[in-house]
Amino acid sequence: MVSDSPPGLLAAVPFVLLLLGIGLFPLILPHVWHYDSIKVLFTMALSVPVALLLPAETTQHALLEYFAFMALIGSLFVVAGNIHLEATWRGTPLTNTALLAVGAILANLLGTTGASMLLIRVLLGTNRGRSRQVHLVIFFIFIVSNTAGLLTPLGDPPLFLGFLHGVPFTWTFGLMPQWLFVNGTLLGLFWLIDTRLAEKTTDMGSGQSSTVNLAPGIHQLASTLFVQGEHNLFFLLGIVAAVLLKGRLGEGMFSLVASGGLMLLMGGLSIRTTPAALRRLNGFSWGPVLEVGILFAGLFVTMGPAIQILEHKSPELGIHHAWQYFWLTGILSSLLDNAPTYVAFASLALGGSGLGSSANFGDLAHWEGGAILAAISCGAVFMGANTYIGNGPNFMVKSIAESQGVRMPGFFGYMIWSGAILVPLFGLCSLLFF
Repeated sequence: MVSDSPPGLLAAVPFVLLLLGIGLFPLILPHVWHYDSIKVLFTMALSVPVALLLPAETTQHALLEYFAFMALIGSLFVVAGNIHLEATWRGTPLTNTALLAVGAILANLLGTTGASMLLIRVLLGTNRGRSRQVHLVIFFIFIVSNTAGLLTPLGDPPLFLGFLHGVPFTWTFGLMPQWLFVNGTLLGLFWLIDTRLAEKTTDMGSGQSSTVNLAPGIHQLASTLFVQGEHNLFFLLGIVAAVLLKGRLGEGMFSLVASGGLMLLMGGLSIRTTPAALRRLNGFSWGPVLEVGILFAGLFVTMGPAIQILEHKSPELGIHHAWQYFWLTGILSSLLDNAPTYVAFASLALGGSGLGSSANFGDLAHWEGGAILAAISCGAVFMGANTYIGNGPNFMVKSIAESQGVRMPGFFGYMIWSGAILVPLFGLCSLLFF
């Protein structure tokens, strides 16, 4: 909601500094930023003063939304970490493409982080004998860790924040054309590249071509995939039910607490009913979700004044067209965290919509045919793939691949891949849809 008297520009400084710190410190001070205590101190230094200056009601609402957000992220992370997949088939262009396609679907149920953690070891394990594996991980990050999570609020944090701000759960289903275009193109391109490289590559163990027996490989997938912890699928359904419950109950404290509490219950039951040995097989660690929890506590508190400023200043900024929102949201999502970037540009659009001070993001779903909100959603989700820091799973997948002997490109080396493949693709997406 827009207040009658927006805060001054200085009120947005903590939010901007926090975003810059999240984006830059892992690159320029990696050994210092590694410690969670440093993240806590940095976050508190910027967010506590803002919390003390904001009205108590505003701070309370921000913390309630933070609770609901972390309940979803944490429960999905836990449930995915309690499912172990082990495959014995041999990776081929066809099976690899099929695995990425399955990951593209799972990303909308487990979230991009959950799907990435579940499948990356399967992809690496079934292709262990190949001497060229970098492209496998690059396209995995492109698709499973980013562009696939567009169709539900479960898929990517920006969309869940939109859901918390009133966007209907089923609204993102309407983004299917953009999802099919981007992910279908990437899957097709991956198959071509993987086929070409497989023809040039020999298996380091047997000396045989990696393209041998493509058809038997795809037919044997079901019989050579072993699943442990499959009972956690019931807890996944419980999380989906909790999200739907929030939509049913509407906005307010009760709906956030009830749905968030149910999600936490599902996560707790998942841990309780799954042997710790299975989590060790997955290399499960609380580190990633703890980092998200620390940093987003500060983001939820400090983004309030910044959002109010954007809503009031939007008519002066000259951003009116869907393609502008697509590219601006996307560029910032490539360099900063895509969740607060989504909120910032949705607030900017809301301020320029003339829908009134009582409007929320859900009203943007109907304003201008939903084109502006679609552009913001696609920009935030798709372009998190442009850099390693654009979305949380990117660095996690890179680290897992490197731990298994894959020589991944550095920060700028990765951007050569994304610049050559993703930027032209997003340009076509912009021309076709925005």
